[in-house]
Amino acid sequence: MPLRLRGKKKAKSKETAGLVKGEPTGAGGGSPSASRAPARRLVFHAQLAHGSATGRVEGFSSIQELYAQIAGAFEISPSEILYCTLNTPRIDMERLLGGQLGLEDFIFAHVKGIKKEVNVYKSEDSLGVTITDNGAGYAFIKRIKDGGVIDSIKTICVGDHIESINGENIVGWRHYDVAKKLKELKKEELFTMNLIEPKKAFEIEPRSKAGKSSGEKIGSGRATLRLRSKGPATVEEMPSETKAKAIEKIDDVLELYMGIRDIDLATTMFEAGKDKVNPDEFAVALDETLGDFAFPDEFVFDVWGVIGDAKRRGL
Repeated sequence: MPLRLRGKKKAKSKETAGLVKGEPTGAGGGSPSASRAPARRLVFHAQLAHGSATGRVEGFSSIQELYAQIAGAFEISPSEILYCTLNTPRIDMERLLGGQLGLEDFIFAHVKGIKKEVNVYKSEDSLGVTITDNGAGYAFIKRIKDGGVIDSIKTICVGDHIESINGENIVGWRHYDVAKKLKELKKEELFTMNLIEPKKAFEIEPRSKAGKSSGEKIGSGRATLRLRSKGPATVEEMPSETKAKAIEKIDDVLELYMGIRDIDLATTMFEAGKDKVNPDEFAVALDETLGDFAFPDEFVFDVWGVIGDAKRRGL
């Protein structure tokens, strides 16, 4: 007998999965360690990715507050910061700063560089591009599929911020809205994107070890700072290997069904389902936590399957 997953939908929650107003959505239910504020004021080191002196940032609980701290340290506007990478100045999409920051991570801020206007002929339904955002209003290109439409245009690069599409300013949009906009563009037609690439410098050797924020070791290396929009940032332990693998699989399912990858969204979905006993309960939890999304039932079943496998292996 088929389950009516959408039939139990409750009122939408205003909280979404990404970094809306500084929110990297965190653990849904919350653990004892996640409910307590950090016992001490944490200090991190940062540089501009294209080259700068080292600055100190501290006392932030959200992406916006972190960007403001970085901007103050280097006397730039927060709006100049496109995104940050951890422990490397390179445009490495595997090291993007999301909702969690290791206590010993060194932050590199990538700022606005050259603007460019690119005309794209949409010869296929899929452009072969994955979009993400920085949690503070800037969507950018996270991945370009080999052989895809975008791959054939060499002026478009991973890390480029998408400022407008066909003249419509999309600053402030979430990545899934930008992906939807690109998907809805008509096939066999030309469209225009205005992009901003991050400022580049000569090759800089990536930092092999994160800088320490003081002479003493802050944590064990397995703890992270989770940024939040409501209440202070919290120090949490790194997830178990089983949980981490499950979240990666959910991220893969997100890309398959929704055309996006978002590890914070995948984490939120895992947390929403880890204590549920059936897919109906999980579907209701998704509607309550992520009401702004319209997830198809097939997607919900696939994610529930991943969570179920993780629960059987023991979290």
